[in-house]
Amino acid sequence: MHTPHRPRARFRALVAAACATVLGAGLLAGAGTATAAAPAAPQVKAGSKVVGYFTEWGTYDRKYYVKNIETSGSAARLTHINYAFGNVTGGKCAPGDSYAATDRAYTAAESVDGVADTWDQPLRGNFNQLRKLKKKHPGLKVLWSFGGWTWSGGFGEAAKNPAAFAQSCYDLVKNSKWAGVFDGIDIDWEYPNACGNTCDTSGREAFKNVMAALRSKFGSGSLVTAAITADATAGGKIDAANYAGAAGYVDWYNPMTYDYFGAWDATGPTAPHSPLNSYAGIPKANFHTSATIAKLKGLGVPAAKLLLGIGFYGRGWTGVTQAAPGGTATGPAAGTYEQGIDDYKVLKAKCPATGTVGGTAYAKCGSDWWSYDTPATIGTKMAFKDQQGLGGTFFWELSGDTAGGELIRAIH
Repeated sequence: MHTPHRPRARFRALVAAACATVLGAGLLAGAGTATAAAPAAPQVKAGSKVVGYFTEWGTYDRKYYVKNIETSGSAARLTHINYAFGNVTGGKCAPGDSYAATDRAYTAAESVDGVADTWDQPLRGNFNQLRKLKKKHPGLKVLWSFGGWTWSGGFGEAAKNPAAFAQSCYDLVKNSKWAGVFDGIDIDWEYPNACGNTCDTSGREAFKNVMAALRSKFGSGSLVTAAITADATAGGKIDAANYAGAAGYVDWYNPMTYDYFGAWDATGPTAPHSPLNSYAGIPKANFHTSATIAKLKGLGVPAAKLLLGIGFYGRGWTGVTQAAPGGTATGPAAGTYEQGIDDYKVLKAKCPATGTVGGTAYAKCGSDWWSYDTPATIGTKMAFKDQQGLGGTFFWELSGDTAGGELIRAIH
């Protein structure tokens, strides 16, 4: 799950648990008809996309700047960046944090190119830094993501007039003040015709209609993508919206194949938040990556339009006595910014992996139990991605990796 205001994008699961069955799975759902104008030909061949989320709020406490994408070596490995998040309010796309996006002055030491911002330059902030990063990497594309866990409540209003919504998004993304920064739009609707932080009742076709309007307005020359739920259960969130129909309007989907399990279930059972496969004792059937991909492909979504989702973070419990998955707990483990969640770069040292289950790693240290992906388990997931013919990989989010980009280096 992706969140605009919190340090992490996945807490939405906390509320989703109360309102719906799946937590952590995805952002967007869609339905569409295959009669839509075909999207532009992919800019990179199927299988090779590497899409990383960059969070607008990460520039505050985390002090993760656009420059860090360059110094970590990640910029050279990314094909696309999703800038998270813009808001959806009053039926329109709106900026998230304008100060972070366009106003904050960067020092020479903080800047991508080592040049400090001046008081009178027309564009500062993250947008100007992204423009500098693209100058260094001319093939890199940037999309502006709208919604996320906290800001998806506005999509219901937007769905009442998709054309007006699409026009507002186009006018904002293509604003001349930041011309050349964005190559398209990403929609993170959590979740169409289902519950996330709020519950949506806009109907099964609403997502398709919104995506169709966006494609019509943005045209074939811009990217239009969506993060979608990973809930493959019968009658679950994938079934709530017409994702297969909407697929004709998108360049690709990012099914959020993480946050399947977590400490919103405070007493456990402990389970990996991003299993690749099922395993004996998994708490809920079809809550794993391979089930999500199989369901979407079975509905007719082309494999090349599906990216494999990786979390650059772990989820954990405390009060755990059993090392293997399936143990009881007393609550969420302590995290750097929020309970029950922490970055890979922290967990790698704080609670090193002690085992693997379902194609991902877990760790027991003291009374804490964590699960997260490592370079080795990402390698396993990449083999799955290739075997399934998927369009590439995406991950949440850049600041969770080590300073040397250990996890993105494992993606190929």
